[in-house]
Amino acid sequence: LGAILAVLFLYAGRVRSVLAGVFGRNQVGRRLAFNLVVAFLPAAIIGLLFEKVIKSYLFGMWPVVTAWLIGGVAILLVARRTTASRDGNLGLQLEHLTIPKALMIGCLQCIAMWPGVSRSLVTILGGTLVGLNAIASIEFSFLLGLITLSAATLYEAFKHGTEMIQAFGIVNPLLGLVTACLAAIVAVKWMVAYLSRSGLAIFGYYRIALGTVVVGLMVLGFI
Repeated sequence: LGAILAVLFLYAGRVRSVLAGVFGRNQVGRRLAFNLVVAFLPAAIIGLLFEKVIKSYLFGMWPVVTAWLIGGVAILLVARRTTASRDGNLGLQLEHLTIPKALMIGCLQCIAMWPGVSRSLVTILGGTLVGLNAIASIEFSFLLGLITLSAATLYEAFKHGTEMIQAFGIVNPLLGLVTACLAAIVAVKWMVAYLSRSGLAIFGYYRIALGTVVVGLMVLGFI
C-alpha cells in the first residue's frame, strides 16, 4: 500500500488521464487503461492458480539467490541488446504501446512471483524489449504496479488483515506504510533519473555480485 500511494503521488497526472479514459473522456488515457488491464491479467491468472506452489517451493534462500544471479545475467543481456539514449527519448512513447506488447510485458511480470525477482525491474526490461524508451518503460512499469500491487494488497488484506491487526496492532502497520511510501518516492525518483542517464547494466552487475557473495557465505556455513 505504501508503494501504491507513492505511485499515485508521483504519477498523479497519468492516473488522472487513465481515470478520464475509463469514463470515456480521454482517448489516450482509455488506450493506456486498456493496455494496463491487458498487462495485469497474466499475473492475476498465474497468481491465483499457482499461489500455493509458489509459496511452498520458491520461498527460501537458494531460490532467491538463484533469482538474483539469473536476473543479473538477463539484465546484462538486455542492456547489450538495447541502446539507451542519455535523455531516455530513444524508442516508442507510452502512447504508442500496442496490446500485444502490453501483453508481453504482463507475461514477463509473472516472473516476479519468483521471490528475488524485482517486479519493477522485470517490467522495465519488458518495456525495453518491446521498444519503449527508457522513460516510457519506467512509467508503464510503475503504473502497472499500481494495479498489480493494489490487487495483491486487497487480496492479502481480505485473507489475513484480521490476523495482521491482532499480531501487530494498528500503529506498527501504519508506521510501516508511511515509511514504505516515503522510501518508494525517493527510490522511484532516483531510479527514473538514473536509468534515463545510465541504463540498466549496473543493476545486473550488482545482482551477480551480491548473489555470488551470498552463495559463498551459504556454502561456508555463515548463513
